[in-house]
Amino acid sequence: MKALVYNKELKLDNNYPIPDVKENEVLIKTLMVGICNTDYEITKGYMGYQGVLGHEFVGIVEKTGSNVDKNLINKRVVGEINLACNNCEWCHKGLGRHCPNRSTLGIFKKDGCFSEYFTLPKENVIEISDNIDNETATFTEPLAAAYEILEQLHIRPDSKVALVGDGKLGLCISLVFSALNIDFIHIGKHEEKLNISKSNGVKTMLLSELKDSHKKSFDFVIEATGSTGGFELSSSLVKPRGTLVLKSTITAKEGLNLASIVVDEITVVGSRCGQFRPILRLLEQGKINVKPLISGIYSVDDFEKAFEENSKKDTLKILVKF
Repeated sequence: MKALVYNKELKLDNNYPIPDVKENEVLIKTLMVGICNTDYEITKGYMGYQGVLGHEFVGIVEKTGSNVDKNLINKRVVGEINLACNNCEWCHKGLGRHCPNRSTLGIFKKDGCFSEYFTLPKENVIEISDNIDNETATFTEPLAAAYEILEQLHIRPDSKVALVGDGKLGLCISLVFSALNIDFIHIGKHEEKLNISKSNGVKTMLLSELKDSHKKSFDFVIEATGSTGGFELSSSLVKPRGTLVLKSTITAKEGLNLASIVVDEITVVGSRCGQFRPILRLLEQGKINVKPLISGIYSVDDFEKAFEENSKKDTLKILVKF
């Protein structure tokens, strides 16, 4: 089968072995995959991962293991990316995405979905409605990551909320918050990207429009920039005893200035993966339109062009079809 493999360099292997299906697994035929910034970072050495890339997908169940209901065959599915042990404290709490023994699809100890076929445990797989098209379904994982914020925090109707960052992550958060009628302001560098939020009735503001009066004025600030400067800006906007939510992973080459976190007694919340089912309900109801985020769709045979396009600053989401 075809598989996009990273092993010191990114190559399309046309003879990669189709994986065996264990008794509690399903074999999925890939339809479409989204390129995530994590995929790009892996090609730069992130996590030391080697293997098939990819974790944002929609596919069709081709085969089931002996302990899996055969009715899943030919169903269109998405899948949660963390493969938990199901036998530890975190798994028993329903938090398998924090299982210390987990592997992660296309990121850590588990071949990903940039291949014609791949496997997942049956508990990770979720059938999707016919009225969710393939392009939209491919956004399930990043949208679920955005929804995770609302599982972690209670944002009151009178709370002042700012979202900082207008890349694909920030826009996914904006789409989810807008669908759930959360009142917030979206702050970013690019007017054309902020216009996607504005088209959903969201208040927006360019970085150049920020004033001193905005500092220490928000109860909740969500950082989605992926940069040291974005972190420091976000922390400067939080009220004393407010909450700063970190959605992007920042690797600082120089020290971060954390003084305001201590002085203003700010609560910092890390936020990563989320549950799929709440997002699938919103998608099924047509409350989220991801189409403005799609910058291009490529065949897997054109993976070099797809990844090159993904690396451009103005690009939002690149999808790859099989």
